[in-house]
Amino acid sequence: MQNKLQELTDKLYNEGLSKGRQEGEEILAKAKVQADELIAKAQAEAAQIVAAAQKQAEEMKTKTASDVKMASSQSLAATKKDIETLVVGKMTDEAVKKALSSADFVKDLIKAVAEKFTTDGPVDLALVLPESLKKDLEPFVTKELAKILGAGVEANFSKKVSGGFQIGPKDGGYFVSFTQETFDQLISEYLRPTTKKLLFG
Repeated sequence: MQNKLQELTDKLYNEGLSKGRQEGEEILAKAKVQADELIAKAQAEAAQIVAAAQKQAEEMKTKTASDVKMASSQSLAATKKDIETLVVGKMTDEAVKKALSSADFVKDLIKAVAEKFTTDGPVDLALVLPESLKKDLEPFVTKELAKILGAGVEANFSKKVSGGFQIGPKDGGYFVSFTQETFDQLISEYLRPTTKKLLFG
């Protein structure tokens, strides 16, 4: 009887132990599957984060390179323009200033231009001249020029005109400008393309 009881106890123990082992193995296997799934999911998420960060870094790098290229291109163009303006200015300023400050040159220029206004008959003209040349030009304009043209000439002398002159019909409402500023602009427009080519190819 005791043997049978022992046998039954051992049998129950062994069955319980076997069942417990089996359930433990099942739980362990299930936990391993879940752990593998979690690891795979975490790795996939990490790969996505790395890919997104790489894409963002690449976009930032491309944008920065583009911005730097544009900024350097604009800076180079502005520098070239400044150099060109400086060179053209140096070439024209002194020569134009010297010519338009010469009373003889301005007289010849006034005469040539004024004659074009009177090709269809006498026209009273108005002139604006530099204050600095008043002493040399006033007698020429009011006496000689009026005789040459056979018409009236009114001369005003202004400190605003640094060299050259402005001319137009007395009652015509318009002037043609032959001042230092207009010559500078005109000459520099012609010189710019050549200067640019010489300086920068």
